[in-house]
Amino acid sequence: MRRAGLGDGAPGGNYGYTNSGYSVYEEENERLTESLRTKVSAIKSLSIEIGTEVKNQNKMLSEMDNDFDSAGGLLGATMGRLRTLSRGSQTKLLCYMMLFSLFVFFVIYWIIKLR
Repeated sequence: MRRAGLGDGAPGGNYGYTNSGYSVYEEENERLTESLRTKVSAIKSLSIEIGTEVKNQNKMLSEMDNDFDSAGGLLGATMGRLRTLSRGSQTKLLCYMMLFSLFVFFVIYWIIKLR
């Protein structure tokens, strides 16, 4: 800030600052303060939105974790049944596979014949 002649009989009310220089700096200071205030409010609203989004994403991840756990349990049960089936005689397994193949073949044949 500029000082105007401190010992030269300057008026006591403005403490030695020139009126024009002081008001220019004060106006610039007010403008910068307002600019800073708008930037801070924008950052605040953005951080609140980020917090909300993080909460939603955490909730969705928790739900996905539960879904994967239940799917893992179902897959584990299926693998257990498959192990039980494979421990049986291989002839029985081969018979089941042949019956399934014949069933699929007849279903496909029937679908083609209807067209």
